[in-house]
Amino acid sequence: MLFLLSSSSTSPLLSLCRKIPLKTLTTKTLSHLHSTMSINLKTHAFAGNPLRSTTPKPESLFSPISAFETLKSRLLENGRPLATSTRPTGDSPPIWHLGWFNLGDFKGFLANSEFQPTENSFVYLGSRSEDDVVYWGIDVSEDSSLVPQFGAKHFGFVELRTLMVATDWTDERAMSDLAIAGHARALLEWHNISRFCGHCGEKTVPMEAGRRKQCSNALCKKRIYPRVDPVVIMLVIDRENDRALLSRQSRFVPRMWSCLAGFIEPGESLEEAVRRETWEETGVEVGEVIYHSSQPWPVGPNSMPCQLMMGFFAYAKSVEINVDKEELEDAQWHSREDVKKALTFAEYQKAQRTAAAKVEQMCKGVEKGQNLSADFNVESGELATMFIPGPFAIAHHLISSWVNQVPLNGVEAQLKQPSGSLSNL
Repeated sequence: MLFLLSSSSTSPLLSLCRKIPLKTLTTKTLSHLHSTMSINLKTHAFAGNPLRSTTPKPESLFSPISAFETLKSRLLENGRPLATSTRPTGDSPPIWHLGWFNLGDFKGFLANSEFQPTENSFVYLGSRSEDDVVYWGIDVSEDSSLVPQFGAKHFGFVELRTLMVATDWTDERAMSDLAIAGHARALLEWHNISRFCGHCGEKTVPMEAGRRKQCSNALCKKRIYPRVDPVVIMLVIDRENDRALLSRQSRFVPRMWSCLAGFIEPGESLEEAVRRETWEETGVEVGEVIYHSSQPWPVGPNSMPCQLMMGFFAYAKSVEINVDKEELEDAQWHSREDVKKALTFAEYQKAQRTAAAKVEQMCKGVEKGQNLSADFNVESGELATMFIPGPFAIAHHLISSWVNQVPLNGVEAQLKQPSGSLSNL
């Protein structure tokens, strides 16, 4: 379990009795968005973290030791943030937000627990200059008895991926909460997989408020920093025939197609990784590569606590497809019009509403055995023959950016930008 905490420098003692104000999240109407319209976001999901993460000095009131007595808390369990859910009036879906507790309440939960945190248990996440508050995280997975205790107060530990789908992407506060939760999970999961020095095998200890670790062996003292795994994700475009290459993996939900992607190898540039991955997986040769945007992705396996997705447009030099069946289930060229139809906003909205209802059920302790793949089925009407990932994924914005570009003499209009980047995110 991972616990997030905060402290105030202006009134540290009073802050113990006051929860961080969480404004009621406003559900904005989505009816003005057409089913095939591109969704514009200020940032990708998990980006746009409102916390500033400068490391506090030891003598600061925001240091781990000083802040230990002046903390407020948010929890996660096995990488799952502690969340609660409220239901607005009207037909709006439930709204989740992070669960915060003051230190007194937290100590109450730990009264009968064998888990007793120390200052080294806390990881610094950042601060908000406007409210003079510092935020911390702590892993409390050692005590499973906390789960029913929080459940009794309508708080539940929810998978980050479920919260991602449940987030109203038009709500800036909800997107900020998701970014904080993603940052916390990535950092705390990294602590879990870096307990021993990779050089000499001795235990590591947190340093600089948990922003790095160091080997406890006096003869080694190797410094260890948080792990980030870089990934290229690319929309391969056949410019001459105005179509895009989309792929399917066996783990995808039915009817979903997405961009190609792959990890960067040592000694490889981003552009080289785009070309190599495209060739290895589909046999298509790529020439021009243009950067679009990037997205932190803290919802991968625990062994890779935070991937960094770097998105590109890649222009094909060949069009014959030879699928590597060990990597992909299928890969096909799709026309711009077919891809535009796959931007099925009604299904994204249904998925968001269904996931939000699931979070509400989990916070009430009534979790149904529902697989998220079912969230992508509309209640009625004809299903689209294919759809692409929702607005929480960078793949969506790569694809929708291309779909909504206007070809100009065979060249995408936006490529006239001198920066070579197509992103406003």
